[in-house]
Parts: sequence; C-alpha cells; structure tokens
Amino acid sequence: MDNKVSNQIGHEIYQFLAELYPFCRSITGHGVRETLKGIARHVPVKMHEIPSGTEVFDWVVPQEWNIQDAYIKNKKGERIVDFMQSNLHVVSYSQPIHTTMALEELKPHLYSLPENPDWIPYRTSYYKESWGFCLTHRQLMAMKDEEYEICINSTLESGHLTYGEYIIKGETEEEILISCHTCHPSLCNDNLSGIAVTTFLAKTLSGRSLRYSYRFLFIPGTIGSITWLALHETQAFTITNGMVVTGVGDPGPLTYKKSRQGNAGIDRAFTHILKTSGLEHDIIDFFPYGYDERQYCSPGFNLPVGCFMRTPHGEYPEYHTSGDNLTFVQPQSLEESLICCERALNILERNKTFLSQNPKCEPRLGKRGLYRAIGGQSEGARREMAMLWVLNFSDGMHSLLDIAERSGLEFESIDKAAESLEEHGLLKEVS
Repeated sequence: MDNKVSNQIGHEIYQFLAELYPFCRSITGHGVRETLKGIARHVPVKMHEIPSGTEVFDWVVPQEWNIQDAYIKNKKGERIVDFMQSNLHVVSYSQPIHTTMALEELKPHLYSLPENPDWIPYRTSYYKESWGFCLTHRQLMAMKDEEYEICINSTLESGHLTYGEYIIKGETEEEILISCHTCHPSLCNDNLSGIAVTTFLAKTLSGRSLRYSYRFLFIPGTIGSITWLALHETQAFTITNGMVVTGVGDPGPLTYKKSRQGNAGIDRAFTHILKTSGLEHDIIDFFPYGYDERQYCSPGFNLPVGCFMRTPHGEYPEYHTSGDNLTFVQPQSLEESLICCERALNILERNKTFLSQNPKCEPRLGKRGLYRAIGGQSEGARREMAMLWVLNFSDGMHSLLDIAERSGLEFESIDKAAESLEEHGLLKEVS
C-alpha cells in the first residue's frame, strides 16, 4: 500500500470526527446511539442493546445514564458553569440533583486542573453513586463565598448498554478484530480519532475480496469488551488477529503496543511496517493496563490483539481534558494512522508461503524478462534483490513476512516480487 499522505482522506476523516464531537457520550445512553447512527452513514453498523443488570463475568451491565442539562448559578442567576457550553462540565454518570449550597459545601464536588487553568478536566463516576462538576481552575478561583444553585438534570435507570458491530465476510471464517471505544464525550483524540479512523478503515475494506473476515466493534471501554466477550465466548476464538484503535489523531509518533502473546501476526505486521516506514515510532510490550486490549488479552482468552495509537494515554497534557479538542487532532495524523492500519492488514492478507520450482541454484531471470538488461538502475536493483530473497527463502517453510523481516525490505516489495515470480512459474504457493 502507498505510504504517501495526501491529506484528502485525512480531511474527510477529520470532518466526520467534527460531526461527532458535540455528542455527550458515556458508557451508555443516547450519545452512544447518536454516534453509532453517525457511523451508520458510512458503514452499515448494527446496533446491539444489552439490558441493564445482565451479568457479564464478574461485572454487571450498569443502569443507563442520560443527561439533558446541568449548571451552577451564582446569586445573580448567572450560569457560571454550563453543560450546554461543554459536556465535560459534568462528571459522567452524575446522579440528578437540584438544590442550593454554600461554596464550601460545593467544593468537594468541583474538579479543576491547577496546572492547566484554562482546561476543563474529564471525570467519571460510573460505578459509584456520586455527582460533580468539572470547570477550569480560573472559573473555580473566581467563585465567591456565596450560595449557589446547582442542577444536574440527568436520569439513571434501567435501560441498555449499546454497542455497534459491523462484519465483513472473507474467504475464511477466521476473523480479524478491529475495536475502538465509544464512551468518551467531547474528547477528539481519545477517542473520536479511533472511532473515525476505524470507520474509514471499515469503508476501505468494504467491497474488497478478502482472505479473512473482519469484525468491527464500536463499544464502551472496559464494560463493552467484557460484555461482548461474555456473550460471544466461543465465537471469540475465531479471532486470529486484532487491534484496538485509539488516540490516532495527535501529532505524536506512531505507537504499537504488542498483544500479550508478543509475537502474533498482528504484532509482527505492525512492527515491520513501522520499522520500514521511515516515520518516528515506538513499539512497546504488552502490559495489563490501557484500553480494551487488556480484556481481549486476559488469560482466559489470550487473543492476539494489540493496540495501535500515537502518543500513549496520559503522556500528553491534553489527555482527558478540554485541551483534547478539534485543534489538537490533525488531518495528516489521521490519514497517516489509517494508512498504517491498512498496511498492517495488507500484510496479514497477503502473507503467504511459497515453494521455489527451481530450488537448485538461481533460475535465469533475464530470459524471463525479470532482470535488467542494463545495470546501475537503483529501482531495478531493489526489485531484483527482492526477487533473489524470495527465491532463496521460498523453501515451503518461510512466509513472505519472514523474508521481509530477514531481508529488511518492505513487505510490499517482497509481495510484488513473489507475485512476479509466481506468474512466471518459478513459485508455487504452499497451502
């Protein structure tokens, strides 16, 4: 696949991300449904509703939370904190409340960032009955010692956990899982970028002739993957590779976190494309914290699922704040991330093993039109070197990815060389 970033598709991804930005997402509720409806305008994602109270391993699907409005008013009746201005102003899953209280009584329910006084923090209280407001530290410091009217017009009642699923059938029943989380409100990198890039990845693969089947999951973090695994325990073991896509719109270096297995096909594919990309990158080993890869990689499943991102969570100051906004993500980063995902999946799709039909010494390439008539052309030299590597290691035991790793050449070059050699009867695929 082409490495070139044009920014055209990046701007399309960015525009889609901007459309989803206003929705107040949480682990349940209408914001998630509206987000899935937005995704459905691009790919036919199916919406699933799991009732509150459903037991999923050691967890229980929680009550559904929805919010209509929230504010803090001063004694003049002015909204000094307003949910309508930013849905980050309310602690997610806050219980409904409408009362008045003094500043000292209110302060334990107020959250700010003294180190970044102009940003609103993102806070949640999913599994503990509570309520609260998030505000800039400048807003907090400006609050006077007086009575305030506080209102959180929310509901917390039996409903559903909602997730989206889109399946593309390939030649085999073996599946590649692509998962992203849909539970964050107006946070662009974490994780509207993951939702948007995953949606466009699904669009890219739709209609193609594919070796593997693909399962795209748009789920709330943690409880969503646990719920899907609990309800599809047997089916989960058809997953032969997978990745969680998150935080792929910031300007930082590309990062791949390996699966718990450490040497799965997806791990090798991402390692290879990053090492040969010429782009700044980092490859990190699995650790049991982060995103939904830790559920897919839990010991009872140990699925080969890694995590693709740019700057890891918590390692950029905008993380989980209002600083993670539409100015923080970049079309170029979004497109570059999409290309990396496409290239990694292309390796999984195209990684075959061949047997040379001329194993005793090199075959004569010139008479087959596979060798330059005149030497000294660098492009032709690279092409020929790729063919020589493929011919030498096509012994029925080395895959094309094995050869690419051993040679240091890009997988795409090795793949094209194998295709040419197969067309000329010099290779035969090993089933």
